[in-house]
Amino acid sequence: MNSVLNISAYRFVTIDDPQALCSALSGRASSLGLRGTILLANEGINLFLAGSAGAVHEFLGHLRADGRFCDLQARESRSAQQPFGKLLVKVKPEIIRMNHPAIQPTQGRAPAVDGPTVKRWLDQGHDDEGRPVVTLDTRNAFEVAHGTFEGAVDWGLKKFSEFPAAFDAHKPQLEGKTVVSFCTGGIRCEKAALYMREAGLDHVWQLDGGILKYFEETGGAHYKGNCFVFDEREALDPGLGPAPGL
Repeated sequence: MNSVLNISAYRFVTIDDPQALCSALSGRASSLGLRGTILLANEGINLFLAGSAGAVHEFLGHLRADGRFCDLQARESRSAQQPFGKLLVKVKPEIIRMNHPAIQPTQGRAPAVDGPTVKRWLDQGHDDEGRPVVTLDTRNAFEVAHGTFEGAVDWGLKKFSEFPAAFDAHKPQLEGKTVVSFCTGGIRCEKAALYMREAGLDHVWQLDGGILKYFEETGGAHYKGNCFVFDEREALDPGLGPAPGL
């Protein structure tokens, strides 16, 4: 029985005192018996948590009562066992490290495109204005090895902070095309899309909610393999269950 509810969520929003919030959320999550990771920074929050459905929803309700997180969207999946060994709540310089201070998602998101639209574009072989569509994987190479979109561009990143240099080297290959950046849950492809737009690429979108939401909305059409996740499940299949054999 899949009695454990797993969630992943992030929100780019200004947090003036992340250390104070760290202490408060640590206490709340611990009291509810949740395990996983909550990362906080001045630029926002990034979390992966698991526990009973009641405890997870109670924690989300508490978090959303804070006006900064009232519209926080969480991706959900189920598992038979708790996939995290402990609870870690930590303050970091960035909730996803890019080492590029000019990119400030708190000042405005990059345009997002939903899963059904991406599926339709890939079905027809171009976007609605006739431009060829490129899916750009912003994840690390070991994650890509578990699965990715058919024909996706993969620059073999060892860590996300390598993305700006990789893009600068390959920018000419993307010009004149519609680029859909994607990642597991949306956080990396959001920063990546902002960077590419700042660098002058005109037709760039982030896949809203990442691969996990795409699975939820489309069943994984045009995606080959599974999606790596950073917990003991290792990877999820397009049905958002633990991948067979793992």
